[in-house]
Amino acid sequence: MKKIIFLLFLFITPVLFAAAQTPDTAGVAFSSDTTATVVKPAAKQTAETTIAKAARPEKRSLWAIFLAGVAGGFAALLMPCIFPMLPLTVSFFTKGGEKKGGAVGKASLYGLFIIVIYVVLGLIITVIFGADALNSLSTNGVFNFFFFLLLVAFAASFLGAFEITLPSSWVNKMDANADRGGFAGLFFMAATLALVSFSCTGPIIGTLLVQAATTGALLGPAIGMFGFSVALAIPFAVFAMFPSLMQSLPKSGGWLNSVKVVLGFLELALSLKFLSNVDLAYHWHLFDREVFLVLWIVIAALGGFYLLGKLKFSHDSEIKYVSVPRLFLAIIVFAFTVYLVPGLWGAPLKSVSAFLPPMSTQDFDLSSGNGQGAVTGSVNTVKHKYADLFDKPKGFDPYFDYDEGLAYAKKVHKPVMIDFTGHACVNCRKMEANVWPDPQVSQTINQDYVLIQLYVDDKTDLAAAEQMTTPEGRAIKTIGNKWSYLQTSKFAANSQPFYVLLDPEKQEPLVTPEGANYDAAGYAGFLQSGLKAYHQ
Repeated sequence: MKKIIFLLFLFITPVLFAAAQTPDTAGVAFSSDTTATVVKPAAKQTAETTIAKAARPEKRSLWAIFLAGVAGGFAALLMPCIFPMLPLTVSFFTKGGEKKGGAVGKASLYGLFIIVIYVVLGLIITVIFGADALNSLSTNGVFNFFFFLLLVAFAASFLGAFEITLPSSWVNKMDANADRGGFAGLFFMAATLALVSFSCTGPIIGTLLVQAATTGALLGPAIGMFGFSVALAIPFAVFAMFPSLMQSLPKSGGWLNSVKVVLGFLELALSLKFLSNVDLAYHWHLFDREVFLVLWIVIAALGGFYLLGKLKFSHDSEIKYVSVPRLFLAIIVFAFTVYLVPGLWGAPLKSVSAFLPPMSTQDFDLSSGNGQGAVTGSVNTVKHKYADLFDKPKGFDPYFDYDEGLAYAKKVHKPVMIDFTGHACVNCRKMEANVWPDPQVSQTINQDYVLIQLYVDDKTDLAAAEQMTTPEGRAIKTIGNKWSYLQTSKFAANSQPFYVLLDPEKQEPLVTPEGANYDAAGYAGFLQSGLKAYHQ
């Protein structure tokens, strides 16, 4: 039973890693006020309101990053490099007939030093990159491709292809200093643990830092490392306080390597999201929804066969029989595999839709009969600017240019709904797949609003006449730069998705803009409030 509890962390980890991507924040680029697209900032009250609104997702993001770090720390605890060290380290604190209080104090201090070491690592990452660089990571094609390769390398390491190790001289030096005793000795003991276990914790830490950095939250890496180190340090202190609990732990064995391998499969699946981001931002159309799903199905199926002992790697022990925990986990993995299969023919797969490429990239969609969803309501069907560049969300016919959409809204006397979105935006895809298809929401958007979708992370070059350099010396060269500036200058926000219900004549928000809202009824109420304000 205890093994089941330990192994369940494996399935909590990827969910929380995914949650740590919330919200998605695009890099902010600034422009001059010389184009028709760039509008003057809204009133002070509106700007302050939208700034406050934009700050809330970052707080939620930091909590998600912290929880992802905690899950990563517990997963790391099950690694072959760390789990066997638990009884050895705890016995060091409790040996020699030392009083329980002294053992607990040393173990607590040891745990505190573990936390300090990892938090400092997160702060170093923040200082090196800075806020602007962390923001740009989520949409930068080169970095996303690098992250893809990095996570594939981590996965290969967990699968047994090689080990990621630090120079042995570092480990030996720390180990020698650990014999000093006192506070310094405990600190170097914690540092030795961090170095010795790097071959197991390195991929987890690397994945966590990648996820934390690409949220755009300035303190993301430090918060992630804090959660990771807390989860890693707590068991040492707890078992030092209550040594008898050590007897309830499962014994070390081949199952520890199985934990690594299963995490390897999860790392491999997670890496595909970064490759998808690059494909979407640069419009390669090589990694559409079907391709993504096929790879996930294969990876999940291989993970299931591994749990059943039908697939073995170099470091695996002989499996004489399938234990009940492995069987239950295999059932979960195969059930998830079967769940993904209908997505190849257009099933929405709402539970994972946030991580998949948009439904509009699906080439074969049985749910619509013609490969695209039918557009409901009365919308303009004239071909829009950039229509060949961007895929329409299923069931909608948006404009992709602010000026063009605004002109049409004035012509038909309708309010505007601006959707500041991004190719790498997880929450944007979730809203489009889970909330927008709601009958009340889709009818309101299509019949009562002029929808304008502005991709703030698109890498397509603007026409030469539209490119410019700002007074700050920053170049506006891409479509994404242009719309990113519009969002930051007029609405004082840079998170996506960001929905603005706009009066086309005054070019001011009808109501306070909102971010992601996964309650369809609540989102429909937001749309209705905009209509009410417009007609008044």
